[in-house]
Amino acid sequence: MKHLRSLTAIAEVARCGSVRRAAERLALTPSALTRQIQDIEYELGTPIFERLAQGMRLNAAGELLVRHIRDRAADLDRVRSQIADLSGVRRGHVALACAQAFITRIVPEAVETYRAQFPQVAFTVQVRDHAQAVAALTAFEADLALVLQPPPAAELHVLHAGGQSVCALMRADHPLVEPSAGSGGPVRLRDCLAHPLALPDRSLAIRHHIEQALARRGVEMRATVESGSLEFLRAMVLREGLVSFQVASGIPDDPRLRSRPVDARDLDPMSVVLAQLRGRLLPVAAAKFADQLAARLDRPAEAR
Repeated sequence: MKHLRSLTAIAEVARCGSVRRAAERLALTPSALTRQIQDIEYELGTPIFERLAQGMRLNAAGELLVRHIRDRAADLDRVRSQIADLSGVRRGHVALACAQAFITRIVPEAVETYRAQFPQVAFTVQVRDHAQAVAALTAFEADLALVLQPPPAAELHVLHAGGQSVCALMRADHPLVEPSAGSGGPVRLRDCLAHPLALPDRSLAIRHHIEQALARRGVEMRATVESGSLEFLRAMVLREGLVSFQVASGIPDDPRLRSRPVDARDLDPMSVVLAQLRGRLLPVAAAKFADQLAARLDRPAEAR
């Protein structure tokens, strides 16, 4: 374990890009941490960092070593979780990278249900969109990622795949909610575009999804307000009567809000993916939570 602590210190220097900052996080002196780096380099027979004026950067040998360190740390977490299972006490930690669309209901409900069974399991939930969530997996910052339309990535191992319709979101007194508009039923995208819009910005997958559909028709849309925060967009819908777009699972139960799915002729459902890093053996707690979350995602939206 002592040797693993030295290796973990190497990974922290790589993450911080600085011996001084890593030493502060590890409660070590910079000189002690530098000696650990030198000892590892002596054992390997090669430098693992490039010493730069602005800090430390891994070289090719260092990249290989840090990937090995993260693999071993993940394996140790899994063994610790299995040992806890042997004693009949379920412990552990689950790190989830999750799109904003799932933090309103799906993930909090899933975590609550899981912790009711295993109260000694801790959770870290990072809000990350599609590309950022994949990066969190590859950096071993997350065990699992739950995202909308992640980019193609060979390092992803998909545990669950499904789909969700994009919904137009508006205030309860908005014209699109009038009985003549078929409140609750599908709405045409062109009818939504006739109103001032509160749009997700281009950091979010839903914006790209809508723009691609409109580009095929040669149609442009203009934002009155745009943001990377879905919560902010919902606030602007309520304050100014704008129309926004969110997937069904991200819309809270709020009597002031109404939503209608965008007609499938205008907009395909978005893919929902629960994934882990390919080739990684998950800790027991994360693997069990993944099974539960996948089963929850299989439930029809109206049953949630």
